[in-house]
Amino acid sequence: MNNKQYMHQKLLDLDNRGYKAYKDISGEYEFPDFTLIIDYVQGDPFASPSKFRVQIPPAIANFPPQLYKNPIREVALRDYLTRQFDRAAYEISSRRGTGKSGMIAITRVGQEVLARTSAYLVEVANRTPKTIGGNPALQRGKPIAAASEKGIEIRFFVGLPARGRNILGRQAVAMLCEDIPAIVDRALKYENLDEAACQRHVETVEDTESLRQQLGDHSLVAFIANDAILPRQSGVNDRPLSRENAIAFQSPGSLEVELNRPNAGPIRGLGIPRVITLFVGGGYHGKSTLLKAIERGVYNHIPDDGREFVVTDAAAVKVRAEDGRSVAGVDISPFINQLPQGRSTTDFSTENASGSTSQAANIMEALEALILGEKRTPPVLLVDEDTAATNFMIRDRRMQALIAKEQEPITPFIDKVKQLYDDYGVSTILVMGGSGDYFDVADTVIAMDNFQPVELTEKAKAIAAEYTTGRTSEGGQKFGKIKPRVPLPESLDPSRGKRDVRVKVRDVDEVSFGSEDVDLSAVEQLVSKDQLKAIAEAMVYAKNRYIDGVKTLPEILDQVMADLDEKGLDIISPFPQGDLAMFRRFELAAAINRLRSLEVKSDELS
Repeated sequence: MNNKQYMHQKLLDLDNRGYKAYKDISGEYEFPDFTLIIDYVQGDPFASPSKFRVQIPPAIANFPPQLYKNPIREVALRDYLTRQFDRAAYEISSRRGTGKSGMIAITRVGQEVLARTSAYLVEVANRTPKTIGGNPALQRGKPIAAASEKGIEIRFFVGLPARGRNILGRQAVAMLCEDIPAIVDRALKYENLDEAACQRHVETVEDTESLRQQLGDHSLVAFIANDAILPRQSGVNDRPLSRENAIAFQSPGSLEVELNRPNAGPIRGLGIPRVITLFVGGGYHGKSTLLKAIERGVYNHIPDDGREFVVTDAAAVKVRAEDGRSVAGVDISPFINQLPQGRSTTDFSTENASGSTSQAANIMEALEALILGEKRTPPVLLVDEDTAATNFMIRDRRMQALIAKEQEPITPFIDKVKQLYDDYGVSTILVMGGSGDYFDVADTVIAMDNFQPVELTEKAKAIAAEYTTGRTSEGGQKFGKIKPRVPLPESLDPSRGKRDVRVKVRDVDEVSFGSEDVDLSAVEQLVSKDQLKAIAEAMVYAKNRYIDGVKTLPEILDQVMADLDEKGLDIISPFPQGDLAMFRRFELAAAINRLRSLEVKSDELS
């Protein structure tokens, strides 16, 4: 294997040559404390940056095994290492030359802790003092790591320096032979990190995951800890408001529950029961802020986020109206029937859905993806009236009197929400400020008053009894069937031009799949561009292995997610990538469902 000295000389030899000559440095290099692996070299200073990895053996990294003794701790530690590398790279690396020259960076992270491919704990062989270049730590007699200890692999990006399109060899030496070792030393060696901060990061994530696992035992779908800070700095800044400018959350006593954290001990807060819960209140009092925190509660968060102990059932799904989306063969008949011109709603397709048909399709697709899966997990529906179709949510008594049911194709959600719970165990959390008709179907009513919750269930029921709506239920006796669909393989084509596979991601709201752009802006629980990249790769993976014209979409999701659980995100990519993040099966289904080219057939066994 080549070493650091070889790389140093090679880069000097490349000085002032054409940029494509950088391709010669691909491969592995032995540095005193780590192995540097160059997987991909960019062909142009303005192209996507080069892809690098470093692998640090256990005796050098020296992270205590208790920090990664279980899967959730390992994910938390990997997240911490990604953040430390990001900070160190920002402080050490500097711009050198044109284009992306001089850049050393790792994938961008937010407030959520996700399983990512940017950092791994791996079996990296320890080296003897001789092969490690006489490392001082080993010379002092530091013990070789035990077999149970793991080394570190970090995947990152480098903009190899150039002037115009000519190589800047000396600057490349400074980057690769000086800056990268400095970043490794500062960010990836336990002895140089804040041990208390590292421990707190890992324990906070473990505590949060434990709270989520306790929800089912307490018949809850969500938990918001007392003293949580829910408001964010702005719509484009997801960090919390300062405690001086925010009102800390406090549960009403009637709904307060106590859960236990394995590290920090007991914690009290609002427990949202596994029924139909209605949040009401005046404008600007915190209803939507609370729902947004509940949406994000499917993820763990970093310490001091303010929402680190806000947890939600992992199958919680935000559903909304989505005018203009395409729909392929979805049975929306539980909500919509008898369309004009005799259009079918048991096999409904459109290239331009209305608000009501799109919201109906979004709910039915979520039910198909989760309830019909192998684990048969009932989702928790999250609905905010601000993003819902009004005619889908309610049809009041006066409108019923004016427009007879036989003239109205839509069965409103108010008449199906209890059937969803009774027939399929689907709980719903609704934010509603404009229709008291929902008092009749809600099991729990909570008002938000100046960002503080107040339980008003008994008062709401009394009002409902005193001021009856007079409306007639239009939902029938049962919710209706949830039918699986079979995607046709020829309708998913990731190729474009001469390229067999072409996938690309634009921010957190759009995936390019072959020649088609898939709009995911209404899939509101996606939080990272890396999730979209992984979803795009997973769509290709599913197409190549499981979409065969026989398997139903739930069966395809089962197999893809099982592969990811067993082998990790690397299984969906043909080469190591450092910018993939884990997603839920619902989001993968949402991306497939929004392909405008998608064609399906009904499952013959349904």
